[in-house]
Amino acid sequence: MLKVDDEPGTTLDMTKQAMDWQELTNLTRGQPFVVERVRLADSGIAIEGEFELPQLAQLNAEDQIFIMAFVRSHGSIKEMERIFGVSYPTIKSRLNRITQLLDFVETDPAPSQADIIDRLRRGEITAEQAVSKLESRT
Repeated sequence: MLKVDDEPGTTLDMTKQAMDWQELTNLTRGQPFVVERVRLADSGIAIEGEFELPQLAQLNAEDQIFIMAFVRSHGSIKEMERIFGVSYPTIKSRLNRITQLLDFVETDPAPSQADIIDRLRRGEITAEQAVSKLESRT
């Protein structure tokens, strides 16, 4: 359950999880906000501070639904066309727009120059491989 302090002494309780973000978006009118308290439901432990929302939670409700449908359809654009009743270019355009809203998370970052040189010193790679890796970084 999401609790939002409306005014000192009053609390709005929003119980439908599916509507929480939509309601929050309506309350904030799309303005950025900061989460200052997180409570672990099962333990009752609360943590206070400033927390940034994950990128997907920062998307508007329509884009979140679109992304959930995309994941559930295993990335099938044909299935997305069927679900939303729109054309391939419309699905691609929306995916491209949403992609631009999200930062890319590098899961396999390129090794640093120091890492490459260390691997060369340890004999893990040849000089040619080191040169190739260093050149591909630029």
